[in-house]
Amino acid sequence: MNPNNDQRLANQLCFPLYAASRLVTRLYQPLLDQYDLTYPQYVVLMILWEDDGITVGEIGSQALLNSNTLTPILKRMEKAELIDRVRDEDDERKMLIHLKNKGRELQTELACLPSQLIENIHYDVEKALQLKQLLVELVTQLDKKL
Repeated sequence: MNPNNDQRLANQLCFPLYAASRLVTRLYQPLLDQYDLTYPQYVVLMILWEDDGITVGEIGSQALLNSNTLTPILKRMEKAELIDRVRDEDDERKMLIHLKNKGRELQTELACLPSQLIENIHYDVEKALQLKQLLVELVTQLDKKL
């Protein structure tokens, strides 16, 4: 069998993106385990550190997560006393997410995580910043298609 070049795994854009995402998440996990957090929970916290008191829909939009994926994450975070989920007084269909003190305090404790990750993998910071910019452009373009 000789697959078409377009079907070779080595020629795919999606596979290195998928592999890099999984590997980065795996490297983050031991650092997050100390705080009993998953990577998606960390993403939610980062969103709330920038803009506390936003809706589930706004978090989902920024995190690129559907509400059926996000809701169990938020419920676990609420149980861990990181956040509060409160109905919007103006529109009861909306749920607002607010950080609790424990969630706010983690911002300081976890501030070193991104630099720790870069140090652990010994990757050039300039290259990492260039890659991030390219990925942001790609995600923006892909998101337009969905």
